[in-house]
Amino acid sequence: MKEVKQPEPWLRGTLREVPAVGRAVLHALVLAQEDLIKWCGSLDRRQLNARPNGVAPVAFHIRHVARSVDRLLTYAEGRQLDEQQMAVLPAELDPDANPPELFRELHTAIAKAELRIRILAASDLAAPRIVGRKELPTTLGGLLVHVADHTQRHVGQAIATAKFVLGLPARSSDSD
Repeated sequence: MKEVKQPEPWLRGTLREVPAVGRAVLHALVLAQEDLIKWCGSLDRRQLNARPNGVAPVAFHIRHVARSVDRLLTYAEGRQLDEQQMAVLPAELDPDANPPELFRELHTAIAKAELRIRILAASDLAAPRIVGRKELPTTLGGLLVHVADHTQRHVGQAIATAKFVLGLPARSSDSD
């Protein structure tokens, strides 16, 4: 069956009720999920966990997307990370990801993030926020934008690693 190509999320005219910055972040998360499913969704357990030339496996990037979005939104909400968020950090590199569980975690994280972002997007984006134990300064808007760009960075790494694992050529037109 031929894949029906649709425009990227930001060109679909969706989420008009969400202020522009929040809408852009949500569109980036939708695109991330779609791209991860398209390029990595058919990988088996071995392929998801492969570390070609020692690079981080595809599974790491998918877990990291799901969990880092949660952590960054916690900071955006003006809170510090809790014990559970800290406890799962080292597990992002666990070597035996189960494909259905991995993609379920991603889907759940994106769905929860959407609700949080909708609320945050209506707030003062210039409001100061702090990040991490070092309490590095930023703003609510800075954190929201970072959710999008950090997520996309890891999606790109996951796709590149997936192509390498599958032995596919990396063509620049694949991402356009």
